[in-house]
Amino acid sequence: MSLFRFLLPQAVLLAVALAAPPAQAQAQAQAQQTVPDTLAQRLVACTSCHARVDARGNPVNDAYFPRIGGKPAGYLYNQLLNFREGRRQYPLMTYLVDHLPDDYLREIAGWFAAQHPPAPAPAPLDAAPRLLERGRQLAVQGDPARKVPACMACHGQRLTGVEPGIPGLLGLPRDYVNAQFGAWRNGQRRAHAPDCMAEISARLTLEDVNAVSSWLASQPVPGDPRPAAASTLARPLPLACGSAGDTP
Repeated sequence: MSLFRFLLPQAVLLAVALAAPPAQAQAQAQAQQTVPDTLAQRLVACTSCHARVDARGNPVNDAYFPRIGGKPAGYLYNQLLNFREGRRQYPLMTYLVDHLPDDYLREIAGWFAAQHPPAPAPAPLDAAPRLLERGRQLAVQGDPARKVPACMACHGQRLTGVEPGIPGLLGLPRDYVNAQFGAWRNGQRRAHAPDCMAEISARLTLEDVNAVSSWLASQPVPGDPRPAAASTLARPLPLACGSAGDTP
């Protein structure tokens, strides 16, 4: 009798377990039917970091993940390739793009380039006026003594980037910009040779890096943040830059 009392509950549990998979499969099938098979839907995993919004739908400027909507498609495609091929080091990004073909990476880059979400307001900074002025000088005038060109010389007069492969610099968090300078200095971020940003990063002092990243992060994004046309950029660039298609 005791054995029967033991087996009966087990039989009931087994019956429930065997009945569950079809129900779960039906629920999954229904869920799949309600989710559209679109590129936008597939890229939700990307926008959750790179296009964050708060509960009211307002844009959020994450400290370490850049907002990439509206950046030139050529630049975005190059960065996806760099992650896939090891020129940029971030395991999560490498995992996401490791097995994706070139055509699909181009499609992803083109989708993000066509997005123009509103930009968040600049985050309050505790930088000293002297530091911000040094950052402005580097961005607008450069430092001829150190052979550092102005940011505007390559990234456009409005610092919103230049088609097809030079990114905008406004709307990026200070910590993210600092991290990218550090990655170039340490060899954790590379681009097609000649790697102009690696050269520039090596010529800047740590104080200069903090100055220019602080100044850039303090600037509002223009109402029309689209990248400038390639024809607006003076050639040759101040430094040969492989990722911008400007090589000797």
